Amino acid sequence: MPSPNDLNLLDDTFGNSRAEENPDTTKPTSAEMLPLLRADDKVQRMIAARYFCDHRDELAIAPLVELLQNDVCPLTRVSAAYALGRNASTESVPALIEVLNTDWNGYVRKGVVWALGNCGDRRSVAPLIHALKTDISAVRLWAASSLAQVAKLQYEDIIQSIPPLIRGLRRDKLAAVRSNCAWSLGQLCREMPSNIIYATAIDALIESLVEDDDVGVKEDARAALLRVGDPNGLQ
Repeated sequence: MPSPNDLNLLDDTFGNSRAEENPDTTKPTSAEMLPLLRADDKVQRMIAARYFCDHRDELAIAPLVELLQNDVCPLTRVSAAYALGRNASTESVPALIEVLNTDWNGYVRKGVVWALGNCGDRRSVAPLIHALKTDISAVRLWAASSLAQVAKLQYEDIIQSIPPLIRGLRRDKLAAVRSNCAWSLGQLCREMPSNIIYATAIDALIESLVEDDDVGVKEDARAALLRVGDPNGLQ
């Protein structure tokens, strides 16, 4: 499965890649790009947002939040979402959650759930669970991975997150979502004692290993079981 920290997501979303850099061209600096985040020209704003998908500067967080919440161009908003994931900060979490709940564009919401996973703030657990249950497939895909990144920080969040991940593993129509649910269950079960929720998750992974029609899902379920090291799973 793809890594939850894959910074090529932005290019994958729009089916393009960054042009090869000319070694003779002077690279822009953060100080030069920061003012462009508030430029009147929409192309400059988008270029600046994309710059901060690869560069960190805490001074960029506030203007990136403004772009995410207010820019009319969805390409700029999605760039701002990934830039906030690169410049992860708890300060941006309320805005990211708001946009996840309100933005009409699925690509933007996809970037937002990736950013929330990187921010690692437990306030995003419930919104990520909701996205995993109800959103479009591209958003569900990354909600599953981001949920594991955030929930593993607190035991009560692990308990809350495992049931929807089991449901996604068993019922989601998209194989890639099921695979990411398997990966996340493997991450979270490592943090749990043996109890009924843990046992149900292991059973779901074994069930997917045996019964899922997709080879990729089977492999991710197998890898999750090996990662957890549960005796029933290993057997």
